[in-house]
Amino acid sequence: MADEMAEETQTVIDSLKAMEAMEDPVARAAAISEVLKYVDERSSDWRDMRRAVVLDLRAEKVSYRKIAVMIRTSLGTVQSIERGHAGAWGTKPRTKPGADKERPGGE
Repeated sequence: MADEMAEETQTVIDSLKAMEAMEDPVARAAAISEVLKYVDERSSDWRDMRRAVVLDLRAEKVSYRKIAVMIRTSLGTVQSIERGHAGAWGTKPRTKPGADKERPGGE
């Protein structure tokens, strides 16, 4: 499985490098636009797929560190994935949803 993953990943990376090396700047920009559009369309599904793996592994009591190594990301990212956080910490709300509403009993 790891060899297949490495081969497929390298194919994608090589293709992206070839795109970056395109001589015609207009054709290169158009190619970049297509890739960015595709990534934007697929990123939610990819995050869901990755989160499902993390949740399955956590259900099997696999440690965060082992999962991080297995999916080639950081420990903190694995923890964020498990919690359902999709973006950078800087984009997270500082309060829990509804925390800004007035509490019962007056304030």
